[in-house]
Amino acid sequence: MGKKIPESGIYDARTLGAPRMLVLGVQHMFAMFGATVLVPALTGLSISATLLFAGVGTLLFHLLAKGKVPAFLGSSFAFIGGYQAIAPMLPDSAGEMTVANTQLLPYACFGVACAGLLYVVLAALFKAFGTKKVMRFFPPIVTGPVIICIGLSLSSSAIDNCQSNWWIALVAIAVVIAANIFGRGMVKIIPILLGVAASYLVAALTNQVNFAPVREASWIGLPFAWENTVFGLFGRPDLDASLLITAAVTIMPLSLATMVEHIGDMCAISSTCGRNYLASPGLHRTLLGDGLATSLASLFGAPANTTYGENTGVLALSRVYDPRVIRIAAYLAILLSFSPKFEALVAAMPAATLGGVSMVLYGMISAVGVRNVVENKVDFTKSRNVLIAALILVLSIGISYSSIGAVQFAVGGVNISLSGLAVGALVGILLNAVLPGKDYEFGVDDQGDKSVNFIVQ
Repeated sequence: MGKKIPESGIYDARTLGAPRMLVLGVQHMFAMFGATVLVPALTGLSISATLLFAGVGTLLFHLLAKGKVPAFLGSSFAFIGGYQAIAPMLPDSAGEMTVANTQLLPYACFGVACAGLLYVVLAALFKAFGTKKVMRFFPPIVTGPVIICIGLSLSSSAIDNCQSNWWIALVAIAVVIAANIFGRGMVKIIPILLGVAASYLVAALTNQVNFAPVREASWIGLPFAWENTVFGLFGRPDLDASLLITAAVTIMPLSLATMVEHIGDMCAISSTCGRNYLASPGLHRTLLGDGLATSLASLFGAPANTTYGENTGVLALSRVYDPRVIRIAAYLAILLSFSPKFEALVAAMPAATLGGVSMVLYGMISAVGVRNVVENKVDFTKSRNVLIAALILVLSIGISYSSIGAVQFAVGGVNISLSGLAVGALVGILLNAVLPGKDYEFGVDDQGDKSVNFIVQ
């Protein structure tokens, strides 16, 4: 236990011994924990299923990536807008939007599962044509504004939750900011977890939390209910085929941002560990692992998965780069998923606590979009770039907050509804493909290529 970590890092944690490996695995689990359980808390998905498939998804990713990449897959924030568009949260007895829309969530999960399959398509394209050629269709002038709109489209729900108790929300906001700006070591890496814990504690001490469901919940149970999965959806007599198609076409374009985020994360992990994971095992393998993990999780009622920046921060902090340590964290997450009492404890979290941390998160998502544009030095003196950004921003935000809320049309008797984000992303991709003057080349600016990461660090 007293062995010093060399500056070059450790690539085989077995040299540290089993006890130290376990401690490092626990550290990785706590690093991903706050952000991972926040997504189901905001969308109404199962917290236990989320932890289960974060662990299972991570193990699947490691299998497909030949066990080489020390990445943990947790809940993706980029799809929250999709869940809320298809299955918005319902009001509780106090009028707060905290009740899961269990009737519609499986439809949203179907859309996310389809989005995960786009990773498989992109992985095949990377394998066939190479990174630079494929990334010409996903430049920062498209991904940046789309990411900005993802955050802005969610902003109203954060304010609605904060309004239930602004003081509790402000505690969460203050702790997240303080930990992120002034924190050192692990404190700086887990600001969301600390913000949630502090706000939750203050709410509990002021008698604003109902712990009755926690006391009634059993210690051990199954992580998900079959009727709340996509498979259970197809067993319903009232299955709505039109809503299935609407969910798919609404949510699938959001993967445009998450696939670019994945590439940025692989660049960041490669830089941190001093290994070129884009070359070996290759982006085609890591994208395949991320996409299949997302589809698998969604089919069983868990959120989309994504590689987590918090765990990259832990790698830099500990200088232990062995993927075995990440897999220990995955096993721990799976173990924790079988405790309904723990799920009830997270579900009892006040709406104001969620509102406070989500206000920071949603704003940070938009800020990541701005960073994506700035660090890639997008030239806004070019009319093509101004037009692409303008149409993405106006269509995405304008449609979402307009009286229609979505673009609706019928194809072959099936009604389809496209969210503002879906319309904006599709228009941006199309315009970038047809307008002359493309000036982006992936791999030229290392800092710019790493600028997409939705995780607050």
